[in-house]
Amino acid sequence: MDTIADMLSGITNAGKAGKTTVVLPLSTLKKNIADALVAAGYLKAAATTKEGTHDALELVLLYTKGEHRIGGVKRISKPSKRVYIGSRDIRPVKFGAGHMFLSTPKGILTDKEARKEMVGGEVLFEIW
Repeated sequence: MDTIADMLSGITNAGKAGKTTVVLPLSTLKKNIADALVAAGYLKAAATTKEGTHDALELVLLYTKGEHRIGGVKRISKPSKRVYIGSRDIRPVKFGAGHMFLSTPKGILTDKEARKEMVGGEVLFEIW
């Protein structure tokens, strides 16, 4: 199972449905991705909560002018095919209107942050 793809589809589906929050199962990777999405301006907030006996990740969605902030998401690296990229090969997404999220030795970074830090890594997804 691809937990990152499940997380991203849950966020986009909730945004299309007009929901204000999404509750997902918690993992360290999902928490780091959610924090990076908050820093990039795609989510309003991310917090850990208790959902019954399990820990959960509660995400508050961001809307601008009544429209969900996330227009689309494309999963690049999958469990069946990992995609890695060097810092010199990182290109803008949607002519700079989107972001590419990478898993690097310095944590989950956007394409702009990875170019600034001069690190490459696994390309997780593109978002616009």
